[in-house]
Amino acid sequence: MNPVDAVGRRDYLKLTSGVAAGSTVGLSGCLGGNGGDEAETGTLGTKVTDQPGDIDDFDSCVVTIQGIWVKSHNEAEGDEDDSSGAAENGTETDNDTAEDEDDADVDESEDREYHEFDEPQEADLVDLQGDNTQLIDERELTAQEYEFLQLDVSDVAGKLKGGGDAEVSTPGNAPLQFTERFEIRPDQRTTFVGDFTPVRRGQQDRYLLQPVAQGTRVIYEADADDTPEASNETNDSESNA
Repeated sequence: MNPVDAVGRRDYLKLTSGVAAGSTVGLSGCLGGNGGDEAETGTLGTKVTDQPGDIDDFDSCVVTIQGIWVKSHNEAEGDEDDSSGAAENGTETDNDTAEDEDDADVDESEDREYHEFDEPQEADLVDLQGDNTQLIDERELTAQEYEFLQLDVSDVAGKLKGGGDAEVSTPGNAPLQFTERFEIRPDQRTTFVGDFTPVRRGQQDRYLLQPVAQGTRVIYEADADDTPEASNETNDSESNA
């Protein structure tokens, strides 16, 4: 089990500070280019947190994440849906928690980039309530604008307070997608905080993990008031390059 950053209970998996001049997995919107052969890069930090939902039913809800997908923004496709636009300084989008359905409208196209972690990362959502977050990954990405971030959830182990196990899955058993446009800026740090929560299905001990748009946010290094360094984190030592 990896250490937990204290930033916000629903800031879904871990995306914390720990890099002096980088951008953590998050959103930052502009393409970088230096005219040379190599593209400019920035640091992406990915964190997770948990909104209330039905988490109070759980004694523990450990989510295992093996990697992330990101997709670069294609201007040719247009900006038909502004609700998924970049959210700076933690601005909330107009979308509420994803619909409580088994099927999910998740982009699984081949033009996504997959980044596998060196080791699978575990996060207990019970510990990520309120302002608590956990950093699950940190890496260099090409400086440009991205459409979304997806979590590759390989397993969820839920233990209920009343005893017994809970069946917890992602909608459609697809990647957990946070449709929040963001940028990676040259030589800066972007922190993407993915907020999600388990939601009960029916009367049985069956739950779906759902992204929470209002809790998902992007923090840019240049925004002093919202930098990870300004947060009350419990641990920022975890990172995977």
